[in-house]
Amino acid sequence: MANAERVRVRGLSIFRPIIWGNSATLLTREEREKVPAEHTHKWTVAVRSATSAPGSDIVGGADDLSHFLKRVSFKLHETYPNPMRNIDKPPFEVSETGWGEFEVHIKLFFVPESGEKAITIYHHLKLHPWSLSGEPDSVPPLEVAQKAGPIHSWQYDEVVFNDPYQNFLTILTNNPPTPLPHAKTNGRTVPFHHANPTSLEASKGGVPEFTVLMEKDEAERLEKGKKAIIAEQEKTRAMLIAREKELERLQKMLNG
Repeated sequence: MANAERVRVRGLSIFRPIIWGNSATLLTREEREKVPAEHTHKWTVAVRSATSAPGSDIVGGADDLSHFLKRVSFKLHETYPNPMRNIDKPPFEVSETGWGEFEVHIKLFFVPESGEKAITIYHHLKLHPWSLSGEPDSVPPLEVAQKAGPIHSWQYDEVVFNDPYQNFLTILTNNPPTPLPHAKTNGRTVPFHHANPTSLEASKGGVPEFTVLMEKDEAERLEKGKKAIIAEQEKTRAMLIAREKELERLQKMLNG
């Protein structure tokens, strides 16, 4: 039986949706008295299931991922004590305070039954809102940021297991992911591409949530972007052909 369980199911792919990213808020005056003087924000970086629990203020996290994730390692900026944080049970997250944005290296380790190698993903820790003054890297005034509410920066992805071992396939099928809602499930949901203080919802403290409709909208935006790139390529190609013909004509005139 053990050997049979270690047989791969060829030609089959099974995926699990996950999100990774961070949420950040400004520290209150009282909180700043308990941290280093230069620290301005508290933040949590995490790897979670894509679907949010009903009524939750947390982005994602409705499902326990420990049936396929054994460990998640977060490599923080070297200025933090013990910058390599290994989390061996859910929630797979790290909370800290700080003042600057930096790239977090996140490594996913899978359970032994999967037979899968660890993978590394990257996330730019986001503390400040996008495009508040029309400049993507501008930091808003304190009073503006305080009214804006939390900053959210999350990425949706799907971990794909190709030709899984039979016993691992059984584990996965016994732990199906909660389906994404078709639309927002709470009155404070904010589309991710609008999750900044310039949006009305964010100013009311909205919480982003991934939905089927959002996934569809994103696919449509990507398709529109592809078509725009193809059209630009065709335009450039036509211009080059025209210039080559003009060059050929001038060369004939010179050789005359």
